[in-house]
Amino acid sequence: MDTEQRAQKLVAWIKEKVQAAGCRGVVLGISGGLDSSVVAVLCQRAFPQNTLGVIMPCHSVDTDKAHAGVVASHFNIPTMEVSLDGAFDALTRILPDYQPDPSLSQLARANLKARLRMVTLYYIANQLKYMVAGSGNRSEITVGYFTKYGDGGVDILPLGNLVKGEVRELARYLEIPREIIDKPPSAGLWEGQTDEAEMGISYEALDRYILTGAAPEELKSKIEAKKAAAAHKCEMPPIAEF
Repeated sequence: MDTEQRAQKLVAWIKEKVQAAGCRGVVLGISGGLDSSVVAVLCQRAFPQNTLGVIMPCHSVDTDKAHAGVVASHFNIPTMEVSLDGAFDALTRILPDYQPDPSLSQLARANLKARLRMVTLYYIANQLKYMVAGSGNRSEITVGYFTKYGDGGVDILPLGNLVKGEVRELARYLEIPREIIDKPPSAGLWEGQTDEAEMGISYEALDRYILTGAAPEELKSKIEAKKAAAAHKCEMPPIAEF
């Protein structure tokens, strides 16, 4: 199908899922990145009067907040801002610090930010009787590049069947601002963080492997290892059998 048909099907799918759940609309986090911008526009088309974007800075990069505002303004998407700096600081003061490897400490703090955002979105969604839409795409889901019960804690994933390149095509069709399409993908978890550097794989190579199975053996092994390690993120918790 072409990009226009894909957009129309996704809008219809969002509407169907929300209505089937007996909900009134959709709430989502707008980060200023490509994926969340695309989801925001699709949700706005599905529920023009009942879509709410939430901007949730948490010691974030100023550019991300600015880009989130650009998207909201450009597409007339109602938004609210909830600063999570204070909540994050309060929790890191009282939570135990085991002083592990510095990379593990950084990961724990990054995951805490994602989980605070999840809690915030569900608090708002519960009050409005909305569903929470996530922005995860097929490329990230495949290798587990998301936080369990963080950005992975959502009700619907409209982009979950699209690799990153397909999301970018959809963004161009939807006329997402060029500076957002062109900037290096990042979860904005710390200064200078980029998705590809953290995954250790380019989206182009990952997309190609997912769609065609083609990749050098070393890359195949790397991707399959990530898939295996992250399998638990994509399943309900296992239940012991007796």
